[in-house]
Amino acid sequence: MNVLTVQQATKGYGDRILFRDITLGLNEGDKVGIIGINGTGKSTLLKIIAGLEYPDSGDVVMNRNTTIAYLPQNPEFPKGLTLLQYVMEQSFEREGEAKSILMRLGLPDYEMQTDILSGGQKKRAALAKILIHSADILVLDEPTNHIDNEMAKWLEDYLRKYRGILVMVTHDRYFLDRVTNKIIEIDDQTLYTYESNYSGFLELKKQRQDMEYASDRKRRSILRMELEWAKRGVRARGTKQQARLDRLEELKNQTSPEEDAKIEISSLATRMGRKTIELKEISKSFHGKKYIQNFSYIILKNERIGIIGPNGCGKTTLLQIINQRIKPDSGSIEIGETIKIGYFTQESEGFDTKQRVIDYIRDTAEYITVPEGKISASKMLERFLFTPDMQYAPIEKLSGGEQRRLYLLKVLMESPNVLILDEPTNDLDIATLTILEDYLDHFQGIVITVSHDRYFLDRIVNRIFAFEGEGRIVQYEGGYTDYLAKKTDTITEMASPKVKKEKNYKKPRQKKLKFTYAENKEYETIEDDIEHLEIHLEELENQMLKAAHDFVKLNELMADKEKTENDLEYKMERWEYLNDLAEKIEAQK
Repeated sequence: MNVLTVQQATKGYGDRILFRDITLGLNEGDKVGIIGINGTGKSTLLKIIAGLEYPDSGDVVMNRNTTIAYLPQNPEFPKGLTLLQYVMEQSFEREGEAKSILMRLGLPDYEMQTDILSGGQKKRAALAKILIHSADILVLDEPTNHIDNEMAKWLEDYLRKYRGILVMVTHDRYFLDRVTNKIIEIDDQTLYTYESNYSGFLELKKQRQDMEYASDRKRRSILRMELEWAKRGVRARGTKQQARLDRLEELKNQTSPEEDAKIEISSLATRMGRKTIELKEISKSFHGKKYIQNFSYIILKNERIGIIGPNGCGKTTLLQIINQRIKPDSGSIEIGETIKIGYFTQESEGFDTKQRVIDYIRDTAEYITVPEGKISASKMLERFLFTPDMQYAPIEKLSGGEQRRLYLLKVLMESPNVLILDEPTNDLDIATLTILEDYLDHFQGIVITVSHDRYFLDRIVNRIFAFEGEGRIVQYEGGYTDYLAKKTDTITEMASPKVKKEKNYKKPRQKKLKFTYAENKEYETIEDDIEHLEIHLEELENQMLKAAHDFVKLNELMADKEKTENDLEYKMERWEYLNDLAEKIEAQK
């Protein structure tokens, strides 16, 4: 059933049109991801859906009594409230659930004042507030920013089970793939709808573009024939059929499909000598808390390192030590004479928002040398999708994502041979991320990145440094998926007793399917087991409501609930397996 429709909407700011005459319908069960290059109007469309902005023309039609919750990119906070008061809005009917969600999002101090929250904490607190006050439509702008990998996985599972409509903008491609069932793309002021997740979208978009290119080739072929007819008509008769002339004019006025705008930038790395960066017994603490303990490592030429761990564990601290912005409490860092570091920080640095875009880049270099020769600052901006009009506009006119793209260009134009990237995927669109990944493939230097974007880590890094425990950094080979598999294997090995396998040299015989004694007993009782677990789960949820003010008791109940949910999931999988086996046994008779 249709719940909300955006009809023939057009929106722009000044002379810049974001989208024109677009129509979008939201139906029950929709989980929508909106994608497009920064500056195309993704966040604006979210605000229109949420009722915070209105289109210049067109309408938004919504069913009566429909509730909408909106998460902005940069939420604003009232002063003088505790974290729990902010999330609950003074209504404590669901306090237990609120505390559970806050804990999941790394905010266990419910009495913390909102005045002192960091930017990342504010984003997670605002997300918790929206999740606790269930709405018919969730509108989320970059919900995966400022959350670590474990939080992203939890949020992924939460939103997959969410019964309402979900509309979100996110750059996290794994997240899009696993949560969405519809992709909306804004491209060249037009909206395209794909009934699929992100992987399906890529295939469907290619099919659409192939059809457009085929239609354009056919149009060009007909246009050539019509032009030939027109020329022959002039020589033969001096008069022409008006209908065919009108058709010729129509064909000439049709535009060819535009290829996706792409960011192009050659590798700009400065030559690197033999000595790189060496960390020796590095330790660092703040306010009595140990963040890094006796960490040593020699970074190799062209190495690709990904740094992961919970929020606040010390990832950015390690980057700042490598970049010599802060000093370790003990240990030392040696940096080769030819090392030139480019540091892409979480917050864009050095922005005077009144400055023109081109002047901001010219402050780094008027010209830069790339493999194909010298390129001007203006040309480099064009390669980074900044049109001449945008180049001479003040930075404040750019969207948040466009400002991040501009900051990235400035860092790359410094020609570093060591790139330190702190959460580079925050606020960058997927198109920019794809090109950055391609750039890093050809970058002749070292890449060290902190990121919660699992796809980006899999795509770029070949070694993971994971913060595990107080100040302990553990090394894993491969990308994020390799790290996760290794961690899972380790946990499984620790939980399972080792059994020596006996070699069997006999040729295996085809055996008749049958239940073992244990399977038969399990099959007889498994439905009762599942029912008991479901009842226990319901009882735990009721107890959590009653224990909302008892922090210790609430933690115990949460742990019990998580264990019960895992047990229930295991029992459901076993029930499915035993049922399939029972059907096959029955079929043999």
